Amino acid sequence: MPDNSSYLVVPIFTLWLVVVAAVGVLVIVLVTMMLRARKGSRLAAAGVDPARGPLPEFEKNGQSAAAALVQWSPETLRHILATELPDAQVIVVSNREPYIHNREGDDIQLVVPASGLVSALEPITRACAGTWIAYGGGSADRLVVDKNDRIEVPPDNPSYTLRRVWLSEEEQQGYYLGFANEGLWPLCHIAFTRPIFRASDWEAYEAVNRKFADTVVAEARNERPIVLVQDYHFALLPRMIRERLPEAIIITFWHIPWPNSEVFSICPWREKILEGLLGSSIVGFHTQFHCNNFIDSVDRFLESRIEREDSAISYGGQISLVHAYPISIEWPPAQLGKLPDVAQCRRKVRETFGLGENVRLCVGVERLDYTKGILDRFNALDELLTLHPEWIGKVAFLQIAAPSRGTLPAYQQLYEECMRHAEDLNRRYGREGYTPVLMVTEHHSQQQVYEIYRAADVCMVTSLHDGMNLVAKEFVAAREDEQGVLLLSMFAGASKELLDALIVNPYDAAMMGDALLQALTMSDEEQSQRMRRMREIVRDNNVYRWAGSMLLDAARLRKRDAVDRAVSAAPAAPGNVISLLDRRRVAAL
Repeated sequence: MPDNSSYLVVPIFTLWLVVVAAVGVLVIVLVTMMLRARKGSRLAAAGVDPARGPLPEFEKNGQSAAAALVQWSPETLRHILATELPDAQVIVVSNREPYIHNREGDDIQLVVPASGLVSALEPITRACAGTWIAYGGGSADRLVVDKNDRIEVPPDNPSYTLRRVWLSEEEQQGYYLGFANEGLWPLCHIAFTRPIFRASDWEAYEAVNRKFADTVVAEARNERPIVLVQDYHFALLPRMIRERLPEAIIITFWHIPWPNSEVFSICPWREKILEGLLGSSIVGFHTQFHCNNFIDSVDRFLESRIEREDSAISYGGQISLVHAYPISIEWPPAQLGKLPDVAQCRRKVRETFGLGENVRLCVGVERLDYTKGILDRFNALDELLTLHPEWIGKVAFLQIAAPSRGTLPAYQQLYEECMRHAEDLNRRYGREGYTPVLMVTEHHSQQQVYEIYRAADVCMVTSLHDGMNLVAKEFVAAREDEQGVLLLSMFAGASKELLDALIVNPYDAAMMGDALLQALTMSDEEQSQRMRRMREIVRDNNVYRWAGSMLLDAARLRKRDAVDRAVSAAPAAPGNVISLLDRRRVAAL
């Protein structure tokens, strides 16, 4: 009888492997459940609802997943400042001021500019009780400040300090209209307008950046403020502040796109701009794509060490993080509390512009700028009315275009082209009692703008290139009735978040015409479904999350610096301990 014991070895061994694997899987599951339960209890203790599913991290880095679970509000920001950044002074620097005082005869009129940057930063500065430094360009601005050029704002509920900086006409011409808006603005936007660079403009740009650096240092109460530098007007400012306040946390947010390195190479002072920005602790952009372009530019033009995995650049003995922070708006927008319901707004806007009840209203709202794609909207309307003449008399387009940089030739040319195109469309398709294009080139208050949003059937945001474009988010926030259609350019940063908009290529007139037809014929049910999802995104990814994310990163940087100082003061450790810490300290963020 044969001995079969040798044949039993393999099955028994296999059985033991299966048992061990099963026990291992069970242990992993139990440990995972325990960790999740512990995390849930921590979130609950922090006031976060763990049952809410996290939102997608729209091209963000450097942020924990738990950040998406927090209901961001002014109280959240104040809590972060109190717990993570106690006694920290927050200083905001921008070219445009949040409140402007102008002469009106013998009176002084207060103007709140309809600016995306202002609408995003103003609630942040209020929540932080900070200091906002900006150019004082109002005709009565000097009359209302104290002897230190400060004024407490907002007027009805003072909660932060506005510090005004005065510029001469020559400085404003060279720094703002010249280098910033004839040079950097077209350089960074793919709108096929040639950038103009002049040595005299660059000198003015340097001088104004230095003047703002002096003001930041004067306003700083200690050596370690948190300075939020805003936009392309101040590329040199971070380095200038760093030289005089080496312990400051400097977060620079670039609100417009960053071009690829080949395009950026056009700028004669490219290395100095990059060096200036790398004076920042953090350089922020709206999208990861723009972060990557910036890192590539540094890699090409500066001798630096780049940690792409960590999105960090080491230059001149300092590490700068490069992160994406998609900007957003206040939720709910304060303007909504001052407006009647949607039906009343609709009636008022239609009466103002003489629109019949059977006419569908499409709107565009922005500065008169060649990057916004205004002419392309006219082309889309032309395409629609040519291919679908049944819509003649049934659809009108209202373009609110606030005058901007009107002394520059490119903007004068744009204004003339827009007026000619609007007149042509009105001549070809208009008739008694019906004007297809209403071109309004004047400033509107935020309240008026929200009133128009609420009255619109379609909002067209067709930027040729844009960092974010907050008009898209404002329109969504204004529509608590969950109606209306957003037609959104694929080249606006908002298209990475608002995926339920009708995403279009503004250079394709046929596609735009088809999308406009789809918007006009979309059912109420589909509008509601799309709008509801977009409103959830804007609500949860609001401006307080944008600011809170940066402040949390600032807090981590401050803690890291404290550790670095402690390590530097300690006796040298054997081996490679210090070098490993230097390598890993960025990844820990």
